[in-house]
Parts: sequence; C-alpha cells; structure tokens
Amino acid sequence: MRKFFGVLLFFWLLAASACADIVISEVMTSNGTYTNGHAYDWIELHNTGKKSVNLSGYYLSDSKKNLTKWAFPKNTTLKADGYLLVYCTGEELKPGSKSTFYANFKLSSSGETVYLTDKDGETAVTTLKIPRQYGNVSWGIPLSGGDYQFLAEATPGKKNPKTGYNSRADAPVIQTAGGFYPTAVTARAAAPAGATLRYTTDGSTPTAKSPLFPDRGVAFSQTGVLRVRAFREDQVPSETVSATYFIGESQPVPVISLVTDEKYLFDNKTGALVKGSNASYPNYEREWEYPVNIEYFALGGRCEINQVGTFTAAGHSARQNAQKSIAVYARKAYGPDRFSFNPFPHRDYESYKSLLLRSANSDAFYTRMKDPVYSSLAEPLNLLYQDALAIEVYINGKYWGHYNLREKINKYFVAAYEGVTEEKEIDQIDILARTGRDEFLQNGDNADWLALCDFCKKKNLNDPENLQYVLDRLDIDSLFTHTAFEVILGNTDFTNVRVYRVPGGKWKYLLFDVEAGFKSLDAVPMNYFIKKVGDRVQGFRHEPLAALINVPEMKEKFLTRFAQVLSLSFQWPYVEAHFAPWEELFETTLMPRHIARWPHFTMTAWRQNVDAAKYYARVRPTKIVALLQKHMKLTNDEVERYFGDVQRLLEQVNTK
Repeated sequence: MRKFFGVLLFFWLLAASACADIVISEVMTSNGTYTNGHAYDWIELHNTGKKSVNLSGYYLSDSKKNLTKWAFPKNTTLKADGYLLVYCTGEELKPGSKSTFYANFKLSSSGETVYLTDKDGETAVTTLKIPRQYGNVSWGIPLSGGDYQFLAEATPGKKNPKTGYNSRADAPVIQTAGGFYPTAVTARAAAPAGATLRYTTDGSTPTAKSPLFPDRGVAFSQTGVLRVRAFREDQVPSETVSATYFIGESQPVPVISLVTDEKYLFDNKTGALVKGSNASYPNYEREWEYPVNIEYFALGGRCEINQVGTFTAAGHSARQNAQKSIAVYARKAYGPDRFSFNPFPHRDYESYKSLLLRSANSDAFYTRMKDPVYSSLAEPLNLLYQDALAIEVYINGKYWGHYNLREKINKYFVAAYEGVTEEKEIDQIDILARTGRDEFLQNGDNADWLALCDFCKKKNLNDPENLQYVLDRLDIDSLFTHTAFEVILGNTDFTNVRVYRVPGGKWKYLLFDVEAGFKSLDAVPMNYFIKKVGDRVQGFRHEPLAALINVPEMKEKFLTRFAQVLSLSFQWPYVEAHFAPWEELFETTLMPRHIARWPHFTMTAWRQNVDAAKYYARVRPTKIVALLQKHMKLTNDEVERYFGDVQRLLEQVNTK
C-alpha cells in the first residue's frame, strides 16, 4: 500500500511539475487587429518545459470568485516549447482549429487578473495581474526574460520580442493644422519631452528607421500627407498622428482623407482594395480590416474629425470596380470609439460608430446619384433609410474621386433611429437580409422571423387569433410602406430587403440599395413583392404580405397605404426637388473631375442617364395603379375608391 501511494505521489508531483512549466506569456486586452469584423482579446499560454502537457479540464478565468469560468476541451495538449492561444470572446463559441480556443469571458483594458486553474478548479497553476493597458499593445514576458512588460509588437502564438517596456511614449502634436491652403505650407510638429520624432509622407506608419523630423518642418508644395510618431529607447513608440495638406485645391463638397500604409491598400498579398493573386478569392472579398487615419473636412475646410480607426472594402458585386466602396469604423483600440460629429442633413445624432463611403456601386457609370436621391424620397414615410451627402475622397494625399457618404446599416444605425441607448439592448437588435436565414443574419437572432414567415405560410389569417399573432410581431405599416415604395420605384434589384427588430419591438423594414429603380415602366418588381402565399420564395420572404392581403381589412389597409405613399413621395415637384441639388452639384463641379480620374464614361453619357432616370421618376408613378390593378385583379370601383384622387393629382403634376 505504501508503495502504491508512493507511485501515486510520484505521478502527482510529475504532473504538478509539468503544469508549473505553463506560463501566461502574453495577453492583449485592447485588440486592434480585426478578422471578420471581430478583434477579440486574447491570452497566450507557453509551455516552457521539455515535455507536452495535457490541459484537458483545466480552467481559465478572470474572476477569483469563479475560477471555473471556462474549461479547456478534452484532448487539449500543449507541446514542449509550444504556444496556445485563447480568444476571450464573452460568448459561448466552439473551439477553433489546432491551438486556438474561444473563452466565454472578456478582458478589460483598465486592468484585471487572469487565472489558470487545475482540474479541481481551486488551485491556481499561474496567476497574472494585468495593469491598465494601451490600445493595440500587448503585455507579456520579453524573450530576453524578466518581468512582464509592454511589447512594441504583439506576437500571438509566436515567440515574444526580445525587448519590453514599462510605458508608452506620449503622442507628438502636429502644430500646423491639416486643411486647405492656397499656396505651399510648412508643417511643424512638437515632440514630448525626451522623445525623438520620425515622419513619413507616403502614408506609411513611421518606424525607428524613418527620417528624423527636421527642425525647420516639412514643406508641402502640393497636396500630401504627414505622419509623425515619437520614439524613446525606454518606451513603446507613440501613437501615430497624421494630417493632410490640400495645396491650391478647391472644395466644392466635404472631403474625407484616408491615410494608411500602402500594404493595407494595394499590396498584392495584403491589400484590401485589390484583387490580389488568388483569382478565386479576391482580397477585396476577404473582409480584411486595417487601421487608417480618418479626417473629415466640412464644407469651408474645417476639420471635424481626425482620428485613427479601421477600414474595409465594402459593397457586393461592385467590389470588382477599380474605385471600391469603403467602410470606416471608430475602434476603441485606436482611440475614440465614436466619430463625434454628424455630417448628415436629415439626422440629429451626435455621433456615429461607422460610416460608408459608397462609390455608387452599380450606378458608378450611370448617374452616381440614384441611390441617395431615391432613398431620400422616403423622408415623409416613417421608413428608415440611409441618409447621404456627396463628398470627395483622398487616399494618402491622392484624389480618389466622388463618393456618397452614407450611414452604414448595422445595430448602431438602427439603435440611433429607434432611440435604443443601452449597450446590452443594442447588441440584441435583430437585423436580417433577404430571406433571413442563417447566412443572411447580420446581427442578433432570426428564429422569431423565420417562425413568423412559416406561420404566415401555413395559417389562415382570417382567423382573428392567427391575425393577432402576426400583428403582435410585425409592424404592418412598415411592411405596407416598404412594399409600396419598392413597387412604385420599380426596384429591379428586389433581393435588397432588410428587416430589423429592437428588443421588445416588432419587425420593421428598412430601405437598402434602391439605385436599380426608375429604369422602366414594367410591372417588375410587383410580381416578386405581391404574390401568392405558396409561391416559391425568391430572394426574400413574401409570405407575410401575401397572407395579410388575403384578409379583407388588411387588403384595404395595404391599398390605402399604397395610395398615401404614391401621394406623399412621388409627386413630380417633390421628386424633382430631390434631384435638383445633386444634379446641379454633379454637373458643374463633381463629375468633370471624377471622370478625369476614372475615365470610364463621358459627361454626355452621364447627362443622358440622369435625364432617363428623371423621365421614369416622373412617368412611372402615373402608370403604377394600372399595373397594380391588373396584377391584383382590382375592380374599377376599388381603383376609384383607393386611387381616384391621387391618380388625378399625378395626372396634373407629373405629366406637365
């Protein structure tokens, strides 16, 4: 028996010795490296011993009161001198591949303690107290040894840098404001005490090998960008500050300047705005998200924001165009987590989490104004749409053409419109595209939506109980308004349907990408929006509308709302007033310069395209009731009852 306990003690000591070789070698609590829209914090474990260690059933936690928050899965082995990475997501996710895992807690950049606990959940194998952290700077053990320090370069899953630091250098100050200057300007900058300044003018992040910032400053005789960074031997290099100088350039519209490393933009292997070497999976489809400095110059030249955030290529099929749409995000790891300004004419919000620089996508070589003009027609309808204004964009000091600045559809966009302010409730907002199936889930959950659509498909809503079930879950005014607007507009890109729901609210519709409207006098897309319940689903769920208009009182509401939408948003004087400012601005200033930069069409072609869009915008509303009557088999009495007044009005104002 004594021999048995001796053997048991030997193996226990052996296991304890092996576990003692496991160290938390590096952590990141404010990550700025994004993958698929996520920048999870992480914990890196390193086996410093000479034998593999089985971590199955061991725990990681950030709470002394609950040391068993997250357990390593079965068969988790950390090889000798190996590294294991645990992403701290705050949610239950399946383990990743190889040596990557996902813990159900998050880390705080304000400082906290992390525990690695053995199988009994009581004995801490190792404990790491993390002080307040800098954004996108890791905390770990330098390769040269010693205590934990800040590391200038994060190395998740790899050997740490040789040198660590106890603090980070303060950022320098660019004393000569970026902006518009009639002639050459010399930019000057001030260094923090004891620091050396280094700079670049090509958009790249300054390194220890970049040129020293000259005492006389840096002269700009033509439009260019300045990036400056402070260096000290005993500190992590500072954040990079940037400014754009526009020399002798006019400013007909607000300007956004993007400044970042070329490797993030156009490098064949890593650039987010190029096709790259993989023909079957282009770079611009990979959702790579990189840091970028973002400046916004309002009309008149005043700089309203200048901060580092991130960018990705945006859009769908139009990503293959040379001029890409670009989404920009305010990210906490790089500075403010909001863009604290409001550039949009029809919003009263104080800030935005993200913005869309839209290159006009499928309308890029036609009018470049259809989507913002058409969307704005929904102003009086209580229907959520993306506000817009025309801007010019510069990338690393080079003119990149006309863009339409848009609100970006996400949970924060919906929250601002609906007045949701609590972060937990914002996270729970449901946003679905197209059919709402899992592959089209943008945020939140889709179970209730799919159940609602299936209910409408299977149940007779003439039963009051069934009807009430739908009315309790669906904002029918939103559905009827959205359908009427899309049908009158004639949006042939009918799959661009978005639905959303805030916690405690009903499902509503929002307008998205309607530039394929006003192209013909055909019935399309009426036959996609208004169809029988049992018809094949094509691009979005038609069943809620189909089931509702089988109920006489709902059909009456739908036709009444259709007439209201026709009257409120499609009288020609109203529509023409929405075209006018865009048309004048584009014709006199924006388009000639844009076409010179992207010479894929002519001013003559642009003029013809605008005239065609205006023709259909004026005439199509006068034809739509006849098309609706034929499609829905409405009687003449029904047409007169619901549409008689608005038809006569449109004949008067739209056919002059």
